[in-house]
Amino acid sequence: MEEKETVRESEIDLRAILLLLKRNLALIIVVTVVFGAASFLFSNFFLPKQYEANAMIIVNNLADDQTTINSTEITAAKDLADVYTIIIKSNAVLQEVIDREKLSMSYEELRNAVNVTSSSTSGQVLTVSMKSTDPEMAKKIVTSIVEVAPPIIKSDVEAGSVELISDPKVSNNGKPVSPNSTKNALLGAAIGLVLTLVLIFVKEMTNNTFKTEEDLTDLLKLPVIGVIPAVDTKEFNKNV
Repeated sequence: MEEKETVRESEIDLRAILLLLKRNLALIIVVTVVFGAASFLFSNFFLPKQYEANAMIIVNNLADDQTTINSTEITAAKDLADVYTIIIKSNAVLQEVIDREKLSMSYEELRNAVNVTSSSTSGQVLTVSMKSTDPEMAKKIVTSIVEVAPPIIKSDVEAGSVELISDPKVSNNGKPVSPNSTKNALLGAAIGLVLTLVLIFVKEMTNNTFKTEEDLTDLLKLPVIGVIPAVDTKEFNKNV
């Protein structure tokens, strides 16, 4: 018996929730669309556009006059790739790039802007990239890094070589890589939807008025013996 009552109450609660959402459907749609559109416009017209330039280099732990590579040497190259990443982002490389290009950035600023990632399972191929609001400046800095880094790496690591395998270029066909207006619009719409639902449910939960006969009978457990109908005062005055 108790299980049937529980199921019935769940069905009533679910129906009440659906009715609540239906009554506020227009508000939910409007707020969601407004938040999504606002996020899209804000991304397009107010957020600075970021461009990315990158170049690829290959790491090898063999001396330049060696021609064969075995599995042990590939593993060693992968370990050296981590070391090379640290060297590329070190003060020795980036400060020389700053001085060479006469950049108005500190070492810390350039270090945070430059990214070095491994682009292969062997860890031998590294991608040096940088984001900037100026695509040509980003390409210029990446070019300078891949020119300055190899001799410094060779002087710091007894066995090793670094070769350029992909010339510096602006990625994404020269288009901005961020902000992602579509992603931001969807995120804004989701935020608008959640906020609207929260406000609707909070308003409903804090509303202690009776809206239907069922609300009254459920609370008092007494039958309704009479209902006073709502009267349209304008129509009533016309008929008097």
